[in-house]
Amino acid sequence: MQHLLSLNWAIYRISRAFNRKMGLHARRSYSQCGEDLIIRYIFDVLKTPHPTYLDIGAHHPTYLNNTFIFYDQGSSGVNIEPDPDLFDEFRRQRERDTNLNIGVGDRDEEIPFFVMSVPTLNTFSEVEAKSAASQNKVKIRNVLPIRIRPVNAILEEFFPKTPPDFVSLDVEAFDLTILRSFDFKKWRPKVFCAETITYSEKNDGVKIEEIGSLMNAAGYIVYADTHINTIFIDREIQGGSSLGKSLP
Repeated sequence: MQHLLSLNWAIYRISRAFNRKMGLHARRSYSQCGEDLIIRYIFDVLKTPHPTYLDIGAHHPTYLNNTFIFYDQGSSGVNIEPDPDLFDEFRRQRERDTNLNIGVGDRDEEIPFFVMSVPTLNTFSEVEAKSAASQNKVKIRNVLPIRIRPVNAILEEFFPKTPPDFVSLDVEAFDLTILRSFDFKKWRPKVFCAETITYSEKNDGVKIEEIGSLMNAAGYIVYADTHINTIFIDREIQGGSSLGKSLP
């Protein structure tokens, strides 16, 4: 599998070089539902060509990734991926970024990490892992002891003076835990993208309304929702830009 991923990366780089030479500059999305293009538009309006980012639960350097579009355009940030195999790909393909093979929570300790047969469902939640496995098509492939660190400690270490412009959050059942512990008074990222629906093999997942309520209380509003993920922007940023014109 590693050889295949490396081959795909080499093919991608060749195709990018060819497109640049031919003057083909159409924007391609790497996110699950085009979230990165929406967020790119937000930063274009905000005149921020190279936003910094904190990608929590980054998954893969390019595939279903919310921050690669910015990395590809010259930005850099911090990627957090607890799966050791997926993390190795970040070290190879995102050399300009800071890449951490840990998890994020509300405390500092080592806890079990459930590696699923479908990597997008990897999780620190035993309940979520067993729930996914009970739906037959997904299996728990391995359980690894992985360190988790508080999100505020990570921000303090890697963004001590200026918060990341963008935070991407996809950690299978830990999103709400992380956001509850987030010090919004000290760090005010302009944009958040969080997974706001529970997993369901039958596509009948339930919207996690608590995330929207928490973000609203923290001073963020919903800019866009792709059903799976919700994009939030700082209310003050929205109010001082033309982004407000595209909101209801």
